[in-house]
Amino acid sequence: MKVLKRDIGIGIVFSVIAGTLAHFVYEWSGENPIAAIFFPVDESVWEHVKLLFFPTLFYCLFLIKKWKGAYPCIIPSVPIGIVTGSLSIPAFFYFYTAISGTHFLVLDILIFIVSVVICFFVIYKLTLSCRISGNAGWVLLAALGVSFWVK
Repeated sequence: MKVLKRDIGIGIVFSVIAGTLAHFVYEWSGENPIAAIFFPVDESVWEHVKLLFFPTLFYCLFLIKKWKGAYPCIIPSVPIGIVTGSLSIPAFFYFYTAISGTHFLVLDILIFIVSVVICFFVIYKLTLSCRISGNAGWVLLAALGVSFWVK
């Protein structure tokens, strides 16, 4: 359990760093349409969900490969965590901007970091409790992923 917790912590750090760098990839790519699939193309809240979604998904595929034998419940836990973290971004953003009437860059960054932590917290807790099974989470995750490509 200690090593899984370490890997979850590494996932948080990886996702925050990769997500932060991902913010600039579309511009760095010369606005490549392939990059637009995986990286934000504008400053909309929805586009910024990609900052959590894709780096976390990438890292969590590694987690599944490494831990599915010792913790088989990681398989259904990962998509629930990613969906929860991803949807936390717009939920927190629209909540605080509805109250304040404006947005603040520092709060936007904190929302991203907190959402990444929520994502991995959900994955960790569900993996250990084994209270979830089936493929419904993967269906939700796929639907969320496809929604980035449909405008």
